[in-house]
Amino acid sequence: MLIAVAYGMAVLLGLAIIVIGVRFLVVPGSSAAAFGVPAKKDGDAAYLAVKGVRDITCGVTGLVLLALAGGHAAGLFMLAATLIPLGDTVIVLRHGGTKAMAFGVHSATAVVMLAVAVLLLTT
Repeated sequence: MLIAVAYGMAVLLGLAIIVIGVRFLVVPGSSAAAFGVPAKKDGDAAYLAVKGVRDITCGVTGLVLLALAGGHAAGLFMLAATLIPLGDTVIVLRHGGTKAMAFGVHSATAVVMLAVAVLLLTT
């Protein structure tokens, strides 16, 4: 049962980050605001697209690893990828975002990713 929960959570996280990435490509301005650091009206398009591609790639990579290499490989990837939301926390704090957004969204995401990684690595 625990392995089903771990795999289910890993799939949900992978799909969620893909959706977030697509959103950054389609509606970059509102996506940046939802990230916690609003974009400048005339100068951030390339960086927001980079974030979108990064997120899509991370989600696809996690799902491919889960499907083809199993929970252990996906767990190791997720453990390493936990650095991304931790970095996002720092970015939000350093660029005028709120502590609520930094810790409530990005750090919380890191905690969830860490928990799923541990589940994948131990089941």
